[in-house]
Amino acid sequence: MLYYSNMKRLNIITGHFGSGKTEFALNLALAQKGQTTIVDMDTVNPYYRTADAKEILESNGIRVILPRFANTNVDLPALPSEIISVFTNHETTGIFDVGGDEDGALALGRYNPYFMKEPYEMYFVINARRPLTRTKEGIIEILREVEAASRLSVTKLVNATNLGPETTAEIVLEGQSIVEEVSRMTGIPVGYTAIKKGLEISVANPIMPLELYIKSPF
Repeated sequence: MLYYSNMKRLNIITGHFGSGKTEFALNLALAQKGQTTIVDMDTVNPYYRTADAKEILESNGIRVILPRFANTNVDLPALPSEIISVFTNHETTGIFDVGGDEDGALALGRYNPYFMKEPYEMYFVINARRPLTRTKEGIIEILREVEAASRLSVTKLVNATNLGPETTAEIVLEGQSIVEEVSRMTGIPVGYTAIKKGLEISVANPIMPLELYIKSPF
């Protein structure tokens, strides 16, 4: 597993439904050294949850904070008060997995004053094979909606373009072209290209090989 030494202490992972943001968040957490806390703030998607990887995270010494009622049939999970401890304990690296649209980002907006107290990274994960993020215009529209709802700024883009088990290097590179165009249009740099382990590509930005931890319920 790679160790990403240029990480900020506070890291927000967001992106549209089906982008692969939770897998990215899990891999980022597992790549850290020292105290790490991952916070599942995804109140939008009930299927692909950090809770599914709780055992492997905790076995690697990572603290996991979950919404109350995560993995139950309760429609609107409550966000626990323990989240505040991530901001007050400056010895821990915090990774926040946030819901995939403006509604999910509203939960993030609740903690805006805490994020504004120190530098943070906000990654916007993009799967250019999803219906609403196939074009640069669609991607930028959702990105701006998330920023407006959270009152925070996206600082890095992540290309996580995939078609599940059918993903090829060519599919990833097609998405890379779109994400790089979004970067040019917005001025937001591409932080990572996230690819399933075993694929080989060459791009200008860092590559994150993903270990897949969450199984589809379908």
